Amino acid sequence: MANSLQPGVGGATDSRSSKPDTESEFLTQVGAGAVLRGALLKLLEIRSEDPIGFLAEHFQNLAQSLENGDSGCAVEGGNKKQHQQALQEFEEQKQHSRALWHLTQAHHSQRSAFNNNVAVAFSLLSRDDRKRKPGLKGRVYTELLRRVCRDGGVAEPVSAPLIKKLRCQDHEAVPFDLFRHGVLACFVFADFVRKSRSLFETVSQSDRSLCRAVLGSLRDALETTGCSHPARYLEASAKLTPGRLAQAMDRAQTLASGTPSTLMSQEEFIEEASALIISRVKLVS
Repeated sequence: MANSLQPGVGGATDSRSSKPDTESEFLTQVGAGAVLRGALLKLLEIRSEDPIGFLAEHFQNLAQSLENGDSGCAVEGGNKKQHQQALQEFEEQKQHSRALWHLTQAHHSQRSAFNNNVAVAFSLLSRDDRKRKPGLKGRVYTELLRRVCRDGGVAEPVSAPLIKKLRCQDHEAVPFDLFRHGVLACFVFADFVRKSRSLFETVSQSDRSLCRAVLGSLRDALETTGCSHPARYLEASAKLTPGRLAQAMDRAQTLASGTPSTLMSQEEFIEEASALIISRVKLVS
C-alpha cells in the first residue's frame, strides 16, 4: 500500500540502480539539460558579445565552485555569495531532473511502481550535502510540483492555483506523505487538463452554451465520485461517454434556441475545468 512505503524501504532503490535507456533519458537523469538550460539563460541575461568565451568561463567557474565546495576559494570579493547561490541552484536543478526522471518511469495508475518511484524521488531530494541539514525543504518541493505540471503540458496560469494550494513555506520540512500527495495530485491534474482539451475538441464550434453543458456534465461526474483521492478524478472524467455528452449538448441547444450564440476559447474552457478539480483537492496536514 502507498501508506506503508517510506524512502529507502522496500522497492525504493538508489538512483544508480536505474540505467537510462536512451540518450535523452541519460541527459535528464544526470542533470545535463538543467545545466545547459541554466547556462543559456545566463547568456541571454548578459547578452555577451563573446558567447563561446562567456560559456567557457561560466562552466569553469561552476566546476571550480563544485571542487571547492563551501571554501569558496575560486570566488573572490563580492562575487562569492553570487557563486554560492548559483552553485545551490545548479545542485537543485540536478536533483529535480533526476527526481523527475524517476517519477516519469511509471504512470500513476501503476500504483505500486509509481509509489516506489515517488519514494526514490523523495530520497534524492532529501539527500544531505555539505550545505544543508538532511530533509526535504518546502522550496524544493514546491518547485518540483511546478516542473511536474509544466513538463505535463500545463500552462503556468492554469497550474498556479493548484500550486498555491499545495505549496509549502520555503524552509518548511516536507514529510513523505505530503510529498506523495502533492506529486500525485500534479500528475493527475496534468492528465485531467489533457482530457479537458479533448472534451473541448468535441464541441466543434466552441459554442458557449455547448461548452457550459460539457462543463456541467463534468462537474456532475466529479460530484458523484464521492472520493477525495486524486486518481479518482480521472475515473470521473471517464464517465463522460459520447452518448452522455451528446444528450447534454442537445439539451443545451434546445434551451439556447433562438438566442445569439457566443464562443468560448479553449483557454477559458481549460481554466473552468481545472477549477472543478482544484476545488476538490484536499490538503494533507
